[in-house]
Parts: sequence; structure tokens; C-alpha cells
Amino acid sequence: MTAKAIMRVGKLKSLGSVGGSEKHTARLQDTPNADPYKENIRLIGDNDDPELEKIVLDKISDNTKHKPRKDAVLCSEIFLSASPEYFRPHDPSMAGEWDDSLMWNFANASKKWLQDNFGDKCVRAELHLDESTPHIHAYIVPLNDKTKQLSHKAMFGGDGRQASIKLSKFQDSYAKELAPLGIERGVKGSQATHTKVKEYYEAVNKEPLTLELDRLAPKQGETAQQLFERIKSDPAIQTINHQLADRSRMIGLEKRASRSAIASEKLRQQLENRVQELEEENFYSQQQADKLRDLPLEDVAWHLGLDKADKGDNRWKGLGQVISINASKWYDFTAEKGGGGAIDLVMHVTGCNFRSSLAWLCDRFSEEGMLRASRAKVEEQATKIVADEPAPQFLHPSGDESKWLNVKNYLTKARGLPENFIDGLHSKGWLYADKEQNAVFTMRELPTGATSEDCETNGAFLRGTRGEENAFMGYASGTKRTEGWFYFHFGGKATDEIEKVVLSKSPIDAISCAAFSLAASSGVK
Repeated sequence: MTAKAIMRVGKLKSLGSVGGSEKHTARLQDTPNADPYKENIRLIGDNDDPELEKIVLDKISDNTKHKPRKDAVLCSEIFLSASPEYFRPHDPSMAGEWDDSLMWNFANASKKWLQDNFGDKCVRAELHLDESTPHIHAYIVPLNDKTKQLSHKAMFGGDGRQASIKLSKFQDSYAKELAPLGIERGVKGSQATHTKVKEYYEAVNKEPLTLELDRLAPKQGETAQQLFERIKSDPAIQTINHQLADRSRMIGLEKRASRSAIASEKLRQQLENRVQELEEENFYSQQQADKLRDLPLEDVAWHLGLDKADKGDNRWKGLGQVISINASKWYDFTAEKGGGGAIDLVMHVTGCNFRSSLAWLCDRFSEEGMLRASRAKVEEQATKIVADEPAPQFLHPSGDESKWLNVKNYLTKARGLPENFIDGLHSKGWLYADKEQNAVFTMRELPTGATSEDCETNGAFLRGTRGEENAFMGYASGTKRTEGWFYFHFGGKATDEIEKVVLSKSPIDAISCAAFSLAASSGVK
């Protein structure tokens, strides 16, 4: 059966009817017979255009001299499509399916026809792909170029014969545009009418096949095969088949929507359970945090690598920071920022997040220290936090050999340290320069049976060397002051028993002390 061109024109006489039509065609409201998983396409107009009512009003005000009459048609809606045989020639009854290349040929030809016949009076055209068969809803503002007034009658004709003639010419024109696609014009003067959606589905549900039994009864001398072919090619039967296919499609959409609703409810329950788990987890974490906040800030500052300043009221210095501690409160004069409690202090100095700061405190303070500062048992929660959020580990500061000469000059010239000492420590990797031109003094475990060269490096002390008044110093991130030392020995063999140990405040003091001792034993003044 040859596919037919379909064109219908409707009147929108009020802004309310214009808005109501837009809600349907632009899918601004729920459409029961539309597939929510398929997207429609705006052929004319942009997706970010204002609402259709405003577009129509602006078009009228820009192109008319007088206010429209009360009964004037503000906008004409044109429906364009083709019978299902064109879109799915192999099986027209497969509602909701089509050949994409055929669909686009139809869409492009229809768009060209709208633009050629109506120009900018066509303010919008929507290509619907979410129903049984592709179709287009176009909106025309029926302006009369001569009178500069709205006139649906002048454009499409009025009631009776005049409307029939003008509309028929448009149908001829549209069919001519689609003819190269193999689509023909319907029969002129046909009395067939467009069935409303409600009436259409009522007819389907009443099993309309029974209405055709008398008309399709076997004829005298007609074989069973001939009867079958006659029934199969009958237009009414084909239409009923299409209607039944649409009904099956609707039932399928309803089942899919039901399955989707069930899946959504399961997901909602899962999310609800997860929220409850997170709330319980947060409660336990909050209990742990409340206890850790009570740790003495002086102890926390020491573990962070800060040292109490010689001057100032309870001030601690390190890594370029000067922090005042007053009971449970602290204030960083360098960053001009303050806070309260051990957790905030760790977050500020190390730059880590809340959970990492909890892990850091649990790692640095023994169970005895935590219980002393806490008001309740915290062992179970602390163990969980350490397991879930490992404490930040020490990473060697990246070395930069291009900065070494500047660091060496500072240590030998500005600080007066022996060049042979500095070169020796540098050759062993115990002293080097980082990319910020800091002197990096590596910290190692104390030897227990092995030589000092074999001991693992687990920290580093940094000393700034830029500028004449550089006072930057402190420990690299992740360094544990209780487990690492900057040390070296001179004289004797690496395996000899240690006879004398000298402790000093900083690596530079240790090197200076060793240099003085060596000079004294050599008789140098």
C-alpha cells in the first residue's frame, strides 16, 4: 500500500489555547501515549527560546497596526505526517519503530515546505519521535501581508467551500514536496475525518474487527487464499491493525513504567538504609572526635614538629609558623588564623582533612595518653579510624642538585661550618638541597646491631637558606620526632662501640659541636 501525505490545520484563538498546545507538543506536561525514553527534536526555533505565548504576541505586535479582534485566530497549528507504510515499509504495524534515513528525509522535506510557504511566520516546529509514527507540529502566526492584520481565513480559508479550496491547495503543495520520497496525496474531497485520541482508543478497546465481518464475508467462488489477500489489503483492516499495534505499545509502556517504579522504590530503600548507616558512623566518629579534642595542645604541638619559642607568652615556632597556645585555644600569627582543640590544630599545621587529623592523633598518642586526656573509653573507635584512614606517611623531600651550591655556601660561609664536613654528609645523602633551597638534614633510626649507614631514613629537618634573615626551620611532613634522629659519628670505625654521645638542639649545632671537638683534639685554636 502506497504511503499517503497527512496535513491538518487547527485554530488557536486564545493565549490559553496557545499555551495549552505548547504544553503538549513541547512535553511540558505528562503525555500518557508518549515514550519517555525517546527525545523529540525542535526543527524550527531554539530550545532556549521564550514560551510560545510570548513569541506569538511579539510577532503580532511587531507586524500589525491594530489590536487583534476578540475572535481572531492568534496562531494556526499545522500537523504534518505520512502514513506508517512510509516510515516502516517492511512492517507498518510495528508502532514506535521507523527507518532513520526515511524519517530524516521526511523531516527535512517538511521543514523546507514550511519555510518556503510561511517564512518567518512559522515560529516553531516540533518533530515528535516519542509516539507511534513520526510527525510534526508547526505553529504559524497567520499575518496578512496586505492588511497587516491577523487573518487565518485569508491564509487557510474560512468555513465551507472557500476553506476547502485553500486548504486543498496547501495539501497539493505539501504532497508535491513529499512526492520524491514516494509519498502520495490522499484522495481529494475525501470525507474521512481525524478521530480524536479518546474516541480512537475507545474504538480499539471495543474490538472493532467485529464491525467488518459482514463486509468481508467470503464471496461466491473466492478461495481461502484470495479471501486472505483481500482482507490483508483492505484499508480498514490495515488501520485497525495499526490501532491494535498502538494499543499493544501503550500496554508495553505501562509495564515498563511499572518496572521502573519498582526499581526506583528499591533504590530509595537502599539509599535510606545507607543514610542510616552514615548517621550511625558519624555518631561514633563524633564521639571519638570529642575525646581527641581534649588532648593537651602543647603535646600536640611538639609532635607536629613545633618548638617552644624563647620569647613570647607560650608561643611555638616551626615550618615558618608562630603559634600561640592558650589552654584549648591556638592562634597562628603568620596566617592570622586561630581555632580550638587538637583536631583543628593538626588540620591547620599539616593541611590534612578532618578524618586524617583523627588518624594522625590516634597514631601519635598511645592508648594511655588518649585515655588520660579523654573522658571515656575510645579504643574501639580509634582502632577503626586508624584502619579506615591511614596516617600520612613520611615522604623524602625532593632533592634539587642545582640548589646545592647555594645551600653549601650558606652552611660554610654564613654559618662557618667546615666544608669537608658538609661535603661528607652530602656524599652520604644525609644532607642535600630541596627545590625551595632548604637544607634537608635526613633523620634515621638509631642503629641496633647494624651500621648507621644501613639505618632507615624516617624523617627530615629543614633549614631555610634564602636571604640574610631567613629563619625558616622545621620538620618535613610525616616526620616522627620520637623515632628519627639526625646523627653521624667521626673517628674510629663504623662497627666500633660508641664511647661518647653529644646531644644538641639542631643539626647545625651538632655539626658545629663536632667541628669544635675535632679542632680541640687537634690542638687548633
